Amino acid sequence: MLPSPYNDNIQFVQTRTHVVISNENIHDARIVPMDGRPHGRARQWMGDSRGRWDGTTLVVDTVGFSNKTSLRGSDENLRIVERFTRLDADSLEYRFTAEDPTVWTRPWTAVLLMHRTTQPIFEFACHEGNLLSMQGLLTVARMMEKTR
Repeated sequence: MLPSPYNDNIQFVQTRTHVVISNENIHDARIVPMDGRPHGRARQWMGDSRGRWDGTTLVVDTVGFSNKTSLRGSDENLRIVERFTRLDADSLEYRFTAEDPTVWTRPWTAVLLMHRTTQPIFEFACHEGNLLSMQGLLTVARMMEKTR
């Protein structure tokens, strides 16, 4: 869940047995079981996540990535442990540790701050509010008008 230039909103939905982490960018949604079940055996694009609470911190352990998934050069032996800790009503610390002993000599950790927003989550698609698409459409339309 590293930041990209746009569409970085994330939504968490919690039920009694699962947490869903939905990313606006590329519209990924991870369904994270919280009931203590073991990891599955099937390799998946987004890996196989399992969650638990460590006090007030949500801990998500993900393994079982496919060989098509790569984080900074990792391969299918990637393991990511994410920690989501609420700092206050509007701030969340996102900390993840990545390890892949076939690629890196030791695990590494990154920390990002996330802030609550009132902005809506958009479908990850071109739409009429997409700034660059609008600029392109209007530029072409003005050029076509001049050639008529």
